[in-house]
Amino acid sequence: MLRPPTSTPSLVDPSPADPTRAASAAADPRVLLCGYYGEHNLGDDALLEALLGQLPAGIVPVVTAFDQAEIERCFALETTQRRQLPAVLATLGSCRALVLGGGSLLQDSTSFRSLLYYAALILAARLKRKPVLLWGQGLGPLSRRRSRLLVRSLLPLVQAISWRDAASAQLASSWGLQGDVAADPVWSLPAQVWQGAGGPIVLCWRPSVLLEGRQWSPLLEAVDGLAAGCKRQVIWLPFHRDQDCGLLCRLAAEGLVPERLLQRSEECQIDHPAAASDLFSGAGLVVAMRLHGLILAALAGAPCVALSYDPKVAAAAGAIDCPCQDLDQAVTAKDLRMSWEQQLDQPSLPNKIAELRASTAIHAKLLNRWLKPELL
Repeated sequence: MLRPPTSTPSLVDPSPADPTRAASAAADPRVLLCGYYGEHNLGDDALLEALLGQLPAGIVPVVTAFDQAEIERCFALETTQRRQLPAVLATLGSCRALVLGGGSLLQDSTSFRSLLYYAALILAARLKRKPVLLWGQGLGPLSRRRSRLLVRSLLPLVQAISWRDAASAQLASSWGLQGDVAADPVWSLPAQVWQGAGGPIVLCWRPSVLLEGRQWSPLLEAVDGLAAGCKRQVIWLPFHRDQDCGLLCRLAAEGLVPERLLQRSEECQIDHPAAASDLFSGAGLVVAMRLHGLILAALAGAPCVALSYDPKVAAAAGAIDCPCQDLDQAVTAKDLRMSWEQQLDQPSLPNKIAELRASTAIHAKLLNRWLKPELL
């Protein structure tokens, strides 16, 4: 865990256990959980579910969310509008701490403006002498020099960090900042008993610049051949509702989906991570591009194969000995089908999953160290 540097005494509390604040904290132990929640992305909402499950007893979470109604309905908690910075800052004023929860929030691939948003929250919290925790975070990408300078100046203001991957921890370490590293927090969610022998093939696919036009053909032909040969239904699960929904229809409109596959296919829309887990637990095979689709499928015990558009997907696949095809490498439909057929109805390895789940205790330890009501 990071310790506050002595070079910024005006912003950083010397200890999380200041006794003069304990009584008021116990009376109103609200903590602001900030992340990419309520954006119709099951992966980020799975991170929220994991974070809520690791909060110490007695903490009252307030969550930043775009679709506030959906998050309030699914998780039964208070929200504030994440896309309105003044509203978030006002909510922060009534909270005892700020938690940046999961994902890779300190990055500029979305935009530099997004990075400024999180910088403003961190600075506002520290000026109000509130603890700031980075929980299960990835770091980067930071493609701009000004982004790297900004993040490098922000991290010393943070009270504690747990990283979700070794690469993020190594980058922070190169800047002289140490933090604990563990598996992605979504691995902390409950494992399930797989019941999908003979079940459908579930596609957790997303649009990608690596897949344009005919570049989809080997994937689609492999699914078509496998589904027809094994007589399986094919379920398309949009993990990010706004980005992935309608992918089947778009590919069909381009004449890329074989007619036989189109007849076997159905798109299934789900708005809660638990419902996705239930679907995965009955699948004969999950073909995942989405990182948290792969993790939830493995937690459900489902047979998995991965398609990697990003190193984080390949790393997760490697951690569970799951076959993975990099999308920037050429492959034939025949090779994909052979690989996938070997995984069909072969459940994930429980020992590997148990190890990953156990490692996430590091993220929980951070929260318990800094957020217990009597310590705030």
